Amino acid sequence: MERFTQCLLTALILIVALGQFVQVITRYVLQVPVMGLEETIMYPTLWLYICGAVNASRENSHIRANVLEIFLKTDRQHTILAIVGEIISLVVGLWLLSWAWDYTRYAWRVWRESPTLYIPTFYADVALVVGLVLMMLYTTTYLIKHIRSLSAAEGSAQ
Repeated sequence: MERFTQCLLTALILIVALGQFVQVITRYVLQVPVMGLEETIMYPTLWLYICGAVNASRENSHIRANVLEIFLKTDRQHTILAIVGEIISLVVGLWLLSWAWDYTRYAWRVWRESPTLYIPTFYADVALVVGLVLMMLYTTTYLIKHIRSLSAAEGSAQ
């Protein structure tokens, strides 16, 4: 899974960079804008953002401001803080996922298209629900991992 994610993110970065390069060269050097290029770049850009967030969830490397960790002394306290953080992340993520699911159902029903090339925007809209589902799976995995480590630590202490 990690190898697939690395390849996907690399491919998306290359596609977006190439699209932006072509846009700059054609628009500002050749003075001939390519119609619809912004529309086509939007899809890999959006998927890049969402896949990057999923990758950060997979690596558990989201930016955190755990000020409380400064005041906590033991590993048990740090694990409990991690569990609380994962639960809050899960609650907020599931709430956002419910909104994303409603929006995806709406996007499916309406089936909008981009203005120039008539590309269905559903393929960009669905990225949010896919990304949130994957992020919630990783969050749940880390929550279970923290709970198990807390249980194991308490079991070995007794």
